[in-house]
Amino acid sequence: MSQLNNVRADMAVIGADGVAVGTVDGVTHHSIRLRPTGVRGEDGERAHFIPAGLFAEVEGDTVRLSANADVAVTFEDEEV
Repeated sequence: MSQLNNVRADMAVIGADGVAVGTVDGVTHHSIRLRPTGVRGEDGERAHFIPAGLFAEVEGDTVRLSANADVAVTFEDEEV
C-alpha cells in the first residue's frame, strides 16, 4: 500500500495498455476515487473506486494499473 501514499488528486489513471481510465479525485485507505465524468448531481452518478491492488506503479503524475483499462473499469466499485 506504500504506493497509495504517493497518489494525489488530479493524477491520471492509465491502464496497462496505456488507455486512460480516469483522473484521481481522492484517496481512501485501500483505493483511489475516480473523478466523476458526468454532470455533478446527475441521477445515478456515483463515485467509482479502483482498489490499490491494481496499482502497478506511480510515476510522476500518473498511476499505472496492472490491468488493461477495459478490465480495470470492471473492478470499479463503490467505496472499498
